[in-house]
Amino acid sequence: MADPVQVMGICGTYSPDTANGRMLEIALGYCEELGAETVLWDNSVNTLPFLGEDGCWSHPVVEEYTGLASSSDAFILSSPEYHGTMSGVMKNHLDFLSFDQTTDKAFGLMSTLGGQSNSNTLNHMRIAVRWIHGWAVPEQVSVGNVESAFDDDGNLMDEKLDQRVRDLVASVVKTAEYLRGNR
Repeated sequence: MADPVQVMGICGTYSPDTANGRMLEIALGYCEELGAETVLWDNSVNTLPFLGEDGCWSHPVVEEYTGLASSSDAFILSSPEYHGTMSGVMKNHLDFLSFDQTTDKAFGLMSTLGGQSNSNTLNHMRIAVRWIHGWAVPEQVSVGNVESAFDDDGNLMDEKLDQRVRDLVASVVKTAEYLRGNR
């Protein structure tokens, strides 16, 4: 039996105690239901320096981050949309990844917005993933009006939206298994 797929969750906010962190918790929980192993990169514990700072590439947190990315088979990204694109936190995380860590690995993309949902952030993350040789699955999730998207227990209130997250996760795990066999 093959080792389980390892999925790394990357949040576009500094704390996982946000809507994007909650989206990742939900998605990673569904990954585990499918037999995958998961890890959520916690920016509040291991904050990456800004790319370009003196010594950033040899920073211990960067080495831990890129090492974890190298050992992962897939990634799920969740970013808020700020000014029509992904957050600076998400962009910084993607900038520290290269094809050394991401070639032929699956990516699932999610975003949250305060207003009406759209796909700007998802499209920008998809472009960045393509440049680092990753494979963004076609399924994607955008959660608009995020302030009212969750119930008191942190579950998505819209069953169709929750199903979209499940479909995204199934595609990420299946694609990761396929691509791992081709690496």
